[in-house]
Amino acid sequence: MNDYTRRGFLKAAGLAQAALIAPRGVAPAAKAKATPRRPNILLIMSDDQTWRDNGCYGNPDVKTPNIDRLASQGMRFTRCFTATAMCAPTRQQLYTGIFPVRNGAWPNHSRVYDGTKSIVHYLKALGYRVGLSGKKHFGPSSSFPFEGVRDKRQFIRRDQSQPYCLIVTSHSPHLPWSAGDASAYEADKLTLPPYIADTPEMRRALCRYYAEITDFDREVGEAMKLVDASGRADDTLFIYTSEQGAQIPHGKWTCYDVGLRTALVVRWPRRVKAGSVARAMVQYVDVVPTLVEAAGGKVPAGLDGRSFLPVLLGKTDKHNKYVYGVHTTRGIISGSQCYPVRSVRSETFKYIRNLNHKTTFRNTLIVSDKANYWRSWVAAAKTDKTIAKLVSMYQTRPAEELYDILKDPYELTNLADRAEHAQVKAALSRKLDEWMAQQGDKGNATEMKARERQGRGKSGSRRKGAKKR
Repeated sequence: MNDYTRRGFLKAAGLAQAALIAPRGVAPAAKAKATPRRPNILLIMSDDQTWRDNGCYGNPDVKTPNIDRLASQGMRFTRCFTATAMCAPTRQQLYTGIFPVRNGAWPNHSRVYDGTKSIVHYLKALGYRVGLSGKKHFGPSSSFPFEGVRDKRQFIRRDQSQPYCLIVTSHSPHLPWSAGDASAYEADKLTLPPYIADTPEMRRALCRYYAEITDFDREVGEAMKLVDASGRADDTLFIYTSEQGAQIPHGKWTCYDVGLRTALVVRWPRRVKAGSVARAMVQYVDVVPTLVEAAGGKVPAGLDGRSFLPVLLGKTDKHNKYVYGVHTTRGIISGSQCYPVRSVRSETFKYIRNLNHKTTFRNTLIVSDKANYWRSWVAAAKTDKTIAKLVSMYQTRPAEELYDILKDPYELTNLADRAEHAQVKAALSRKLDEWMAQQGDKGNATEMKARERQGRGKSGSRRKGAKKR
């Protein structure tokens, strides 16, 4: 066989083999072009960080250079929400795509119903390895079979042929606010929002809190460096989110925006426009379907969330018309025996229902005050009417609350009893009723079942030596 004949034979054999491999009517080159590479995913989450406490979200004092840089490289969401301002319910709705009452994890220190699937199952089915480094606070393990990751670099670099999803969960800036350099902040120069009482003790506490946020920002920077050094930064969907509000009145353990609203920044080179801002209302339950769709999969049936991939790709700036909140006080440390709170929010108004409002609200902040500032609020309230109002509205609330979010973003002026807002209140109240019915939420009766959903000793999911929740 001469060279010409041999080359012809090999070429013919190669074409025949390609025809057997390729789908009918699709050339091999066209097939490769039509199948985009599945992105790697890295999600890093802080712990009890109020959404606005980042430079890129408008806080003039806190230093977050890495988060700010990430926002300049990706999309910053201005209206992202968790449905619960407590750690365990927030994380489990994020990982399952199902709201707390439906998934079983509505109290803190709780677990989802047996058989509930999570992001681990959905992405593994798409060929991903799925790992978690840091805080867990979920259960049972069969619903969250993450690979435990100690060496993030090794996990990221391992097996370049297989995509990964790595979730990095920090313990900062959860109390006791001991990490970072508090001396980098000057207490008397801080700008306090109107929901925070201005006392010397509160200012000193904020210095510690901001210092721990800055230390968390260092963790974000380290994660960004790991991704950049992997050589796959352009193929990596990098997400930062702040969990729920800090342990400050009007934040954690409430259904106000300070508690439920969360920071969300997404960088995905070549897919998400750098420096863009999304006003679409999204919730944590929307994250799982979004990541599954971004990975090329079909969104699982039965989830409460919906994919906001079109928002990421710049195709729309709309998503949810309403977002919801559910708070369970029963079972939290030093909490009231029964103080359930539910909420619904549109783009312009927030409606809150306090189902057992005649009971005084209390929690570990009020009872023990380990952060050493609540007592200063109570003392100042004796002579300062503004602070007295803040103390009162945290402990004693009406049956219904209604806030004009656009005019009153910190939700300090209750409009529920004003006749001119009766129609808005009634409409939102109906939406909340519909959502509670869909969730199987019985209000006070659901609250009283909280302990049935908790782990042993209420803190069974906490690792030895970890910060107290």
